[in-house]
Amino acid sequence: MPLGIVIRREPGVTRWAKHVWKATDVLPGASNANWKELRRDGETVEFHAATLPLELFRTDTEAYLHGLSAKVPAIYVVMRQSEDDTPLDVVLATASPYEAQDYADTGEELVEKIPMPEGLVAWIRDYVEMHHEDEVFVKRRRDKARVDRKEDGIGDARIRQTSDVYRAPAKKETIH
Repeated sequence: MPLGIVIRREPGVTRWAKHVWKATDVLPGASNANWKELRRDGETVEFHAATLPLELFRTDTEAYLHGLSAKVPAIYVVMRQSEDDTPLDVVLATASPYEAQDYADTGEELVEKIPMPEGLVAWIRDYVEMHHEDEVFVKRRRDKARVDRKEDGIGDARIRQTSDVYRAPAKKETIH
């Protein structure tokens, strides 16, 4: 599903930052846009910065369930500093809090949490109900191998050993 990303530019609070950029909203089903101005209120401007596909994967349904169970379900938008004339590159929009955490851990990207519209919540919930399969927990058991037995000839069978490979090295005689 295409998602339009709305980014707000506000005046900075310090002399070191002229502007503060924040992702504020998503527009489900939006058409393509490239930093199109939507609204202006004094020095605060909202842009339709980009339209990205929201892709859902069957293997991530557990993460989507975790995100939907939050008090306020959210879409996560990943942005990074741009190398061209646009202020930010909008890299990714995801419904997976796990994927968003991975991007946040790098410290190179800016990850914003945006409340999910109700229609999008319903769409993702339907997808999860259709594709989610609970994984059965299987407790691992220890090997029943006995470790107290004597093991002679340990090592690579291709290498000839005259004795145990774990023995202490023999002292060599030194002649002065």
